[in-house]
Amino acid sequence: MTGSLGEADLARWARAGIRALSDEQGLALFDAAVRLDQSLVVAARLDVAAMRAAGTVSPLLSGLTGGPVRRSAATTAGEGDLAARLAALPIEERHSAVLELVRAQAATVLGHTSAVRVDADATFRDVGFDSLTAVELRNRLTAETGLHLPATLAFDYPTSRSLAGFVLSGVLGEQADEAPALGSAAADALDEPIAIVGMGCRYPGGVNSPEALWELLADGSEGVTEFPADRGWDVAGLYDPDRLRPGTTYTRHGGFLLDAAEFDAGFFGISPREAVAMDPQQRLALETAWEALERAAIVPDSLRGSATGVYLGLMYHDYATQTALKSGDSDGFNGTGNYGSVLTGRVSYALGLEGPAVTVDTACSSSLVTVHLAAQALRSGECSMALAGGVTVMSTPEVFVEFSRQGGLAADGRCKPFSEAADGTSWGEGAGVLVLERLSDARRHGHQVLAVLRGSAVNQDGASNGLTAPNGPSQQRVIRAALASARLSSADVDVVEAHGTGTRLGDPIEAQALLATYGQDRPSDRPLWLGSVKSNIGHTQAAAGVAGIIKMVLAMRHGLLPRTLHVDAPSSHVDWSSGAVQLLTETVPWQANGRPRRAGVSSFGISGTNAHLILEEPESVSAVKPDEVRGGVVPWLLSAKSAEALREQAVRLGQWATDQPEIDPARVGWALATSRSVFEHRAVVLGHNRQTLVDGVHAVAQDRPSAGVVTGSPGSARLAVVFSGQGSQRPGMGAGLSAAFPVFAEAFDEVCAELDRHLSRPIRDVISGGPDLLDETVFAQAGLFAVQVAVFRLMVSWGVSPEWVAGHSIGELSAAYVAGVWDLADAAAVVTARGRLMQELPSGGAMAALSAGEVEALELLGGHAAVGLAAVNGVESTVISGDEEVVEELVRRWREQGVRRGGCG
Repeated sequence: MTGSLGEADLARWARAGIRALSDEQGLALFDAAVRLDQSLVVAARLDVAAMRAAGTVSPLLSGLTGGPVRRSAATTAGEGDLAARLAALPIEERHSAVLELVRAQAATVLGHTSAVRVDADATFRDVGFDSLTAVELRNRLTAETGLHLPATLAFDYPTSRSLAGFVLSGVLGEQADEAPALGSAAADALDEPIAIVGMGCRYPGGVNSPEALWELLADGSEGVTEFPADRGWDVAGLYDPDRLRPGTTYTRHGGFLLDAAEFDAGFFGISPREAVAMDPQQRLALETAWEALERAAIVPDSLRGSATGVYLGLMYHDYATQTALKSGDSDGFNGTGNYGSVLTGRVSYALGLEGPAVTVDTACSSSLVTVHLAAQALRSGECSMALAGGVTVMSTPEVFVEFSRQGGLAADGRCKPFSEAADGTSWGEGAGVLVLERLSDARRHGHQVLAVLRGSAVNQDGASNGLTAPNGPSQQRVIRAALASARLSSADVDVVEAHGTGTRLGDPIEAQALLATYGQDRPSDRPLWLGSVKSNIGHTQAAAGVAGIIKMVLAMRHGLLPRTLHVDAPSSHVDWSSGAVQLLTETVPWQANGRPRRAGVSSFGISGTNAHLILEEPESVSAVKPDEVRGGVVPWLLSAKSAEALREQAVRLGQWATDQPEIDPARVGWALATSRSVFEHRAVVLGHNRQTLVDGVHAVAQDRPSAGVVTGSPGSARLAVVFSGQGSQRPGMGAGLSAAFPVFAEAFDEVCAELDRHLSRPIRDVISGGPDLLDETVFAQAGLFAVQVAVFRLMVSWGVSPEWVAGHSIGELSAAYVAGVWDLADAAAVVTARGRLMQELPSGGAMAALSAGEVEALELLGGHAAVGLAAVNGVESTVISGDEEVVEELVRRWREQGVRRGGCG
């Protein structure tokens, strides 16, 4: 029964005072128990000393140890003691104090010697907790806080940081996890437009970003390729031009993601075994959602615990049939790796999002339906932000086989929307994710609005002419409902990104619905433009609708409507004369015409679910810009979860910056610093201009040292600041900081004004003058104090707030002031008095720093009574002081053996 216990389990029991038994010891105890005339006997090897060392024990064992008994929460004083300690702290420091308590107790439970081993943001499961250790942590925190804590504590609050927040609210008597009421704010938002603030995508043709998609569209390129060779498909046996042969398909082409098997599992904290069990659609959704957020200048980790919703479309569940999953290596992960419902749950779990998570399958209309549902949830207040879109990866070729029997595929694998040559659809893959917010929230948060969702609608074909047959009147109704939702007329929309699959039946039905709605009541010189992205990348199914949205958003921003490929002539099965609708057979400039540009986007599912939405060009709003950099050094910050990934980040940044000679280095630095996640492996590249920065980035990519480049990983210890002593002063110090940073200038002016009350001349004039006066002790120490305090205030304004401060010589006084030991008036009086007294000391003395140990320094001093050992700074660092002539002689003698002369202070 205990054979599966590992070393960590045995160590935990040992700390609790229960030692492991050998087979011989266990059998001997059983024999002894049989001989006893008692009905209840426990065979155990107890370590009474360990029990006492563990502190309080349960009442059951207290008679054995003679130690204090663990009492109920109601009788302990822990809560009152902790509450008093927290009340004495500044509000901003209380959470940190409780976090350290939680981490310390967690470290003790796990047998670590330091809380540093417990990552504040890692789940308790990931740092080594199980159900037993979770209960032990609960017991320890109960003893420390006096709170009545549930046994499920570590599961309800799965990280040290979230648990600390719960404990803090309990100790201070605040309400935790109180859901916000859906009040008037939500009611007022029921008609509010929804903003698209971020987009991420992967589509055929090597498209891994919206920019890459636009390049493909603008160039008139396509992403259709032959069947992939890395999925275990019998590519040769699968093809047969005979459309009636079972188990085969008459096309060799489609729109595939050729890197669908690639996944950085470690980035999301997923084990290799679990990653293999995960449907590639789950992997792709994780990566695309992360990229969409970062492209919106939103740090994904900043949304942890927020009411952000996730709405994603999904059609396929065929990955679970793969032979690799039947070997048993992925047992325990196959269920969650393949359930459709887990698609959105996986994203919410990885990012810590607590809004609705809904996976939608309405087939090819899925991603537009998710956008519609997400918009409704945002307006009703169910979520504060939403991720919406869809993902498709075909793990098997079954859909090609199925549609070959129906004759619904294009033999050459190309969709020819609304064309006379249309001969069927072409299946494709992809992923697209949008970041959505209420427009007012997007403006308030300073997020760039890419486009506005003015209206949307969803309906069903009902009893149409066949289960999968599209229905024209239903499509007309969904279009009119979307227009009504947007409070627009058909003439207010310039273009429609159509479903446009290239089938002989579906395209004419869709075109007639568009002619009957958008094609009516339009100015003769402004027809409705009609196109379909499926001509470029194939029918990407659950990701098709969102591909159309991304295409239209990009078209708005570029002022161009890309042409639809493979249209030899408009289909003769459509009466184009019945309305003002024109195919985009050529790229057309998209004129604003005195009002915002607007586009409709359609998607129709094989199940009969239809969706249509209307996008609008956003109002022009000035973007948030970084403060002007006045000839100073600009930092570019990079981080990654491994050293290899950091180098890859640098390669990409270096290539991008090389290809963009017009970039503003300061704006790049602003974006890198404010809109990117921060990981363990980091690099800082410093430079005055673009070329210096690019050279530094290349150095990071090549893993070679370079001036202006710092790489490394942060320690998990807390922050301290040490202020230097006299000797670090220089003429003009602080002038650049004063000119660039108002916070520094204000603090510097305040300190200088107080110091000037005690000095013979203004300290600012002395600092800006030559070195002669500044090197006088009274002015050197006053100037350093002013600059050090101002630098510290600037650091704090940037969020760098140390827990400890210390200093050497005059730096010690700076540390005392910023720590609040005294006010500025008293500090200035002490600083200037100290400087005057030190300057009045008799001349003829000197100090020197030696690269020598204490024993060596004492041997050097010998019998010189005029010189002594002033300080031992390290194993090979000492300071001597005394008569100047003798010190200089000793320095000369030691220099021959290796001495370095230092300043005094």
